[in-house]
Parts: sequence; C-alpha cells; structure tokens
Amino acid sequence: MNAPSISIRRLKAGEAARLRDLNAFFGEAFDEPEAYGAAPPTEHYLNALLGSASFVALVAEQDGEVIGGLAAYELVKFEQARSELYIYDLAVAEAFRRLGVATGLIEALKPIAKAMGAWVIFVQADAGDDPAIALYSKLGVREDVLHFDIAVE
Repeated sequence: MNAPSISIRRLKAGEAARLRDLNAFFGEAFDEPEAYGAAPPTEHYLNALLGSASFVALVAEQDGEVIGGLAAYELVKFEQARSELYIYDLAVAEAFRRLGVATGLIEALKPIAKAMGAWVIFVQADAGDDPAIALYSKLGVREDVLHFDIAVE
C-alpha cells in the first residue's frame, strides 16, 4: 500500500460496533443506505456472525476511521473436501482509491482463506464497473457468468 498509516485487520466477535461502522460505510460507498441500514441486526447477531468460522470481515482503517473493507463468506463444497471464499462486498473510500487498499484487503484475505481450507477466492463485478474489473483482472482469472436472484416467496 502507498499509504503507510492505513492498517488492515480482521474483525472478531465482540466488535459488533465496528461491523456496524463497516456496514454504514458500505451503504455510503455503494449509494445504498437503505439496503445497508434499514433493518440493522442486533449486537448479538453481529457478534455471532463475527465469531462464525464461515464469515470474514476485514476493515481498513486510518486514524480510527473506516476507509475500506471487505466481507466474505465461505462456501463449503461437496465434490471435494475444500471450500471457496466469496467476496460479497469490497469498497474503498474515494480519497483512498488507487493506493493499494483494495489489493491489500484481498492480500490479507488470502492467508485466512488458505487456513479455512479454501482453494480459491472469487468475486463478482458489475458490467461497467471498470475499476473493479481492472483490479480483479490483475489479481485473478476472469470468468464471464450470468447471475440470477431467485425470490424465496
């Protein structure tokens, strides 16, 4: 990273307040405050999630402020005894983009993924999100797929 005062760390159980900060950050970064803030989970729920072996929340901080973050979920596979790690959300504050923060977050996730038994980390990017596509292309192999949301009701 080109900004030495930025730290990246994994959130753990007991840090529900910091996960709330990260959630609010994602709402702002993705311009979806309702999606991220309309029905906030309880502190107990967030701490249980942070204590789960299948969830990873990484936060990039500078001077105590969230300037980036990543949320990932483990997908345990059945065809082999291995898993995949899916980056669900990744964002960096505009003022800190192009400083290596997003790459730093993904690099910090790699040893965690390996320790979890994951054989790969995967992430989606929206068509037209050229900065994200460029970043992920630099770090991995591109696969063009279609994504479908299927309602449960």
